Amino acid sequence: MLTSLSIRNVVLIDRLDLDFQSGLSVLTGETGAGKSILLDSLGLILGNRGDIGLIRQGEEKLSVNGSFDISPREAPALQAVFSTYDLDYPEGELVISRTLNRDGKGKIFVNDQSVSAKVLKEIGRCLVEVHGQFDNQGLLNPSVHRGVLDSFGGYSKELQKVKESWHTYQTAAQALMDAEQRLHQAQSEEEDLRHWVAELEHISPAPDEEEKLTQKRSELMNAEKIIESLNYAYEALNGRTDILDSIRQAQSALDRANRLVNGSFDTIYELLEQTRINAEEAINEISDASRNISLNQNELESIEERLFSLRSLARKHQTDIARLPEVLAEFKSRLQSIELGEDGVSALRQALSKAKSAYEEAADNLSRKRLEAAQCLDAKIIAELPPLKMDKARFQTMVERLPESSWNEYGFDSVCFTVSTNPNSPQGPLNKIASGGELSRFMLALKVNLAQSGSVSTMIFDEVDAGIGGATAKAVGERLSRLSHDVQVLVVTHSPQVAASGKHHFKVEKITTDNQSLTTVKELSEAERQEEIARMLAGEKISDEARAAAKVLLSA
Repeated sequence: MLTSLSIRNVVLIDRLDLDFQSGLSVLTGETGAGKSILLDSLGLILGNRGDIGLIRQGEEKLSVNGSFDISPREAPALQAVFSTYDLDYPEGELVISRTLNRDGKGKIFVNDQSVSAKVLKEIGRCLVEVHGQFDNQGLLNPSVHRGVLDSFGGYSKELQKVKESWHTYQTAAQALMDAEQRLHQAQSEEEDLRHWVAELEHISPAPDEEEKLTQKRSELMNAEKIIESLNYAYEALNGRTDILDSIRQAQSALDRANRLVNGSFDTIYELLEQTRINAEEAINEISDASRNISLNQNELESIEERLFSLRSLARKHQTDIARLPEVLAEFKSRLQSIELGEDGVSALRQALSKAKSAYEEAADNLSRKRLEAAQCLDAKIIAELPPLKMDKARFQTMVERLPESSWNEYGFDSVCFTVSTNPNSPQGPLNKIASGGELSRFMLALKVNLAQSGSVSTMIFDEVDAGIGGATAKAVGERLSRLSHDVQVLVVTHSPQVAASGKHHFKVEKITTDNQSLTTVKELSEAERQEEIARMLAGEKISDEARAAAKVLLSA
């Protein structure tokens, strides 16, 4: 709900601060007083395009600030927008500030967080719905009619079931399509696959084989040098100088010394013992390594041939040697998919058929709910039309089945609000059939019945009573008042009957002094309100009869 609006330097407004409350607020004033400036200012903080022509003459920039109380009605949609753009969600109050400079640049803040005009527009849609006489958005857009009807119908469980069954159906359809593509591709290359599998199985590559073969190849190529080095190491440890015997002699000497000092040299003795063990193991390892070094050139040739075969296969399949086992497993899997593919595809076809049937069942049930809701909505709208002097008009919600190619997660229905303004005229789209005045009344009848299921808590009507008067205008005022029981309603009006229906009354007035014009807005007291409605009834010269009539309207 809009709670306050502060405007600085917008066209004829120098400085203006307004507070708003719940219920129906009416804004009146003579033509040209500046009522549209208020709506333009509000539009700036709802994300409308910033026009530098709005900046007051002689000023370098304008600013508009608005405060909103967030209610449970708009909270889910707002939370989704804030989450999408990674903004901190406000608790309770939402403050929007916007400035615009003469160079076209400006700043936008939502609770002190900088945002773009695009983001602001999305936030604005969650807060306020503006309806003028010639709107071509909102309820006039057939693409939103399905969502409006679903919200009115309140069958969220059925909608959720359709969404879930649709996603299951689409997943099954994709799985079948992928399987059929794989099967077709595999069947077209079956002969090649069998040849490749046989070739790879004959070679039987191992994952780390290249590294081992390369190491063994290097060993064979340098066998003589390796043996020579190992022999030298063996001689150094166990040749003319016997390392093991030297260590034993050292241990014997330490043992004699230890007896004289009560074991003080035990640590040194243990170190020598460990050295002796390690040296003995090293000698044995050198001996074993020397014996295991092969000088067989046939083995070297075999390794060379093996490496050549592996590298040739890797090049053939555009991979590296380490991945050849994976390539073999993949080829085997593709062969298996051919052998078992028909059974698998058949099972997927059955799964798809089952998923489609479940979707159709859920969508059929949703369609029945929609038809019931459409009949209920149509009856409510038609009941609103006679008091609005449209007793010959008819409203009908068309729910029709879409072709299968257009089915979606919302079911297989198209929904369109249609009207007929005369008994013999055919039903047609709202914005194609109804005139401006008729359209305004149709929209009002719709909004009165959709208010409880809507997602915004503030609605603004800009001269929706244009072209009507008397009892019809009174009926419009009554419906706006009824609508304000569910949402905050702001109405710009020239109708005294509509103005008299308001809970709060603001007068917009243009004052000219010293060749300078300023627009002011004042909330009227009861006495001032009666005088303003009398002006609307009588014109420039207010008579006692007009005042009396205004009093009657206000007391009705």
